[in-house]
Amino acid sequence: MAHEITMTDSLFTARFPAWHGLGRIVDEAPTSEEALRVAGLDWEVTSTPIYTMQETFQGYKPSQVEDWVANVRSDTGETLGIVGKGYKVVQNKEAFAFTDLLLGEGVRYESAGSLRAGRRVWLLAKMPETKILGDKVEPYLVFSNGHDGNAAVKVAMTPVRVVCMNTLNIALSGASRFWSTSHQGDIAKKLEDAQRTLELATKYMDALDEASQRLADIQITKDLLADITTQLFPLPKDQKRHSLVYEMRKEFMFRYEAAPDLARFRGTGWGVVNAASDFAGHRTPKRVGPTHQENKFSQIIGGHPVIDRAVDLVLATVA
Repeated sequence: MAHEITMTDSLFTARFPAWHGLGRIVDEAPTSEEALRVAGLDWEVTSTPIYTMQETFQGYKPSQVEDWVANVRSDTGETLGIVGKGYKVVQNKEAFAFTDLLLGEGVRYESAGSLRAGRRVWLLAKMPETKILGDKVEPYLVFSNGHDGNAAVKVAMTPVRVVCMNTLNIALSGASRFWSTSHQGDIAKKLEDAQRTLELATKYMDALDEASQRLADIQITKDLLADITTQLFPLPKDQKRHSLVYEMRKEFMFRYEAAPDLARFRGTGWGVVNAASDFAGHRTPKRVGPTHQENKFSQIIGGHPVIDRAVDLVLATVA
């Protein structure tokens, strides 16, 4: 029917990468330092003493807090976090400097940004394109640095299926897509970390290729699909939220049945996983709260539970 085609087009033709709207495009930047400048992230963090006002016989006087300092953003004066005196600030340009060593391997910068006034800063680098099950896949490395005392320098592998902009952030046994790395300003250490990053990225992409083949070989009948959908979106104890769960099930099924890019994978486990990825990455929440962007970025780094759950449910059908 005509109205069904229109609905499909409107839902599936305007999809964007998971980080769309989170930062600025910086793909003309030749170095990480230049990328940070283009994105407005070329500021530093200073460790500033903290004072409290103590009441004395002579009135109130400032008293320095001995064991704590404030991480303060140099350009705005924003306090990004309170940390112990032993905390070592890793400046943005230091945290991302070793990524320049990856450029010689075909990696280029694409975007950069920050969250919560600079408490999280990130840089995204694109690796050479590959193919999985005949589809173009663009692997990305997302580098993240934190200044609030709660996050180290981290790296995450984020492959994107180009035809639909679905992220393939799948938890795979024996091949991590997420790791931390240290930066001490030592060139030898930077070289070591850069090489390790590339090795882990390659290992993950090889494992993803194998996993996709296995999932594509699993046949999913209508009954199995219904069972998977029910388990993927279980009804909560709060009956007032039942309608929301039914709506999520309906949307997931629509994406599975109507997405043009899933036509050749429909009826397989790989089709189910990609429908879950499409749902997780492109569904617009009814309410966008103040933590929406940070939650979105967390799912880029850490993965999305709906995608991993879909993989487990599909594999369980042949266990």
